[in-house]
Amino acid sequence: MAAKTIGIPSLVRSVARAFVVSHPLHITSNLSYHSRLGYLPLTAPTSSGLCHLTQAIKRDVDVLLKGVGDKNTIEEVKHILEMAGRASSRREILHTNFLTPPVLKESLLAVEKLADVKAVAQGGYPQAERCRISVGVPDVFSSDPDILAALSITGNFGYQPCSHGDFLGAILGTGIAREKVGDIILQGEKGAQIIIVPELVDFLISSLDKVGNVSVSCEKIPLIALDYEPPRTKSFRTVEASLRVDALASAGFKVSRSKLVDLIRQYLLFTLF
Repeated sequence: MAAKTIGIPSLVRSVARAFVVSHPLHITSNLSYHSRLGYLPLTAPTSSGLCHLTQAIKRDVDVLLKGVGDKNTIEEVKHILEMAGRASSRREILHTNFLTPPVLKESLLAVEKLADVKAVAQGGYPQAERCRISVGVPDVFSSDPDILAALSITGNFGYQPCSHGDFLGAILGTGIAREKVGDIILQGEKGAQIIIVPELVDFLISSLDKVGNVSVSCEKIPLIALDYEPPRTKSFRTVEASLRVDALASAGFKVSRSKLVDLIRQYLLFTLF
């Protein structure tokens, strides 16, 4: 029977090798791995073989999840790791929805441990808090995937200013799920700019007509037209007995460590990278 080449992520190569040895599949005499892609020459696996391989991938994901620091993010990180496994085996690029900063951080840390998977995070501008992650085999990426769109929401907000929550509430009120919406950049009296998944641009333009009591219009704009304020930074020197986040943040923000501990426990203060 002719052998069939099947791509297997490097994360499960050792498990796959053990499986092949212990099962009577027809294997070519020169069993080897192609160094970059991690291919293993096998005959088409039986349903039992696929079951064993699926279980092996699940075990490896479970191992990576043990290293997740923020336990509240485990389910979402697990979903992204499984997505990365599918992207690697199919040699394609898959994309997440918009992620919160804690999930983004933990997911990137976990995915980077996969040898055959590249992860790219995009939020529309450098300081974006909510980002989407694209995962796939490194040589499949030719450039950053086109997975973001920007809209300008304008209206007469001079007499009735609207907050971030007002804009978000109006957008979600059209039926769009929160994970489909990225950052909202307030523009004062002019309105706001938002990042959104491209497939919902036309829907939001036709559906959103009010924010609060202010009539609005929506227009698609290029990402390069986003008007955001660069972060303000201040440099200083300090000597601390520990590199703990609460110690460093206390020195930087001039806030007591006890107050910062509460913020850290609520995941309102954390390091991104």
